[in-house]
Amino acid sequence: MVTSISSVAVIGAGYMGGGIAQSLALAGLPVTIADVSAEATEAAYARLLGEAQEFEDEGLYDAGATETIRANLRTAPSIEEAVADVDFVEEVVFESVEVKHDVLGRISAAAREDAIIGSNTSTIPARVLATAVKNPERFLTVHFSNPAPFIPGVELVLGERTDEAVVPAVKELLAKAGREAAIVADVPGFVLNRLQYVLLKEAMSIAEEGIASPEDIDTVVRTTFGFRLGFFGPFAIADQAGLDVYAGGFRTFEEAFGERLSTPDLIQEAVAGDRRGVKNGKGLLKDYTPEQVKALVAHRNKAYSEMGRLVRGLGPAPA
Repeated sequence: MVTSISSVAVIGAGYMGGGIAQSLALAGLPVTIADVSAEATEAAYARLLGEAQEFEDEGLYDAGATETIRANLRTAPSIEEAVADVDFVEEVVFESVEVKHDVLGRISAAAREDAIIGSNTSTIPARVLATAVKNPERFLTVHFSNPAPFIPGVELVLGERTDEAVVPAVKELLAKAGREAAIVADVPGFVLNRLQYVLLKEAMSIAEEGIASPEDIDTVVRTTFGFRLGFFGPFAIADQAGLDVYAGGFRTFEEAFGERLSTPDLIQEAVAGDRRGVKNGKGLLKDYTPEQVKALVAHRNKAYSEMGRLVRGLGPAPA
């Protein structure tokens, strides 16, 4: 199995695949792209270079980024030729089990036996896709987010037969591209979309019940807890707010909405064990020293202040 990735193929050069290829090429890795046909691949190549130049002109990429991408990005006339001699292959085709099975079968038949194979699926379990892969111990989900050039988080999902030895190599690759990886279990939707879809479903329920308009719901989300989420996840936010406060809030929700919003066991167990978050130095994530609490609060306040400046500077999103 490959222990360090120095060459990549991206199969599927549409919006997501192209963005992934662009990001890895910008990180200095030689990247080969292939799409449904040689003509589609060449069109994608031209589009990616054009987009890169636009990003550079807008200050979203550093000066010289387009030339770096041009120097590292290449095309292949077929999937088989693209994957023939690379260390890592990322499949980024249509979110269909049948389509992905076909493409992954072609990839694994043509790639080197020691090459690592990833899929950018956003919801399909790795164990479902792995059945199409020759030597499935080298296969895992490597799930980038949209837009790929700018979102840093990547979910890694290991299937039932995935060899854990592939993880360090993939994490090293992602780190080169300025990405941060999180390993999550092999369940439908993983973590990102399970949380994202639950938020959307509850937001739609609130709108359907007439509690607030879609526009006002979006305002609440982006200007309150969503404002925090660029810096802290829900566990860190709960530690800062107070776990006993959350326990009281859940009691109110359970009375109003029943079992659907009952107090989670993790909160009940924490409060029963006198773990109330940063206020007493005992949280869900860790124990905090007084010095760590002081530094955390200072970082939080600075982060939110800077976020406020950024939002005001950018102005409202275009309609």
